[in-house]
Amino acid sequence: VQLVESGGDLVQPGGSLTLSCVMSGFLASTYHMSWVRQPPGKEREFVAAISSGGGVTDYAESVKGRFIISRDNDKSTVYLQMNAVKFEDAAVYFCTRLKSWGGQSDYWGQGTQVTVSS
Repeated sequence: VQLVESGGDLVQPGGSLTLSCVMSGFLASTYHMSWVRQPPGKEREFVAAISSGGGVTDYAESVKGRFIISRDNDKSTVYLQMNAVKFEDAAVYFCTRLKSWGGQSDYWGQGTQVTVSS
């Protein structure tokens, strides 16, 4: 199993950024996936999750209405579209594979850095 994130960058407050996570080593369409982030000096926190088929999503209150999680199982890729970015969104963002909906993650990517600065 391998999860490889990309797309992290420097973004201005109010700007947009899209993160990608390429999944390999397993059948992507059979697993729920999530994005988790770790701000500097803080604990990891849940950002968003998407069901295996993409029909159900869940978001942390802090990103609801601003971020959109999506997936393309044909491309084995999960996305996180970040809009109206705030300073507090700065973090390392990790893509994770979920054991079950609402459950723990069993695999993590290496993370991609999102920096927010004006």
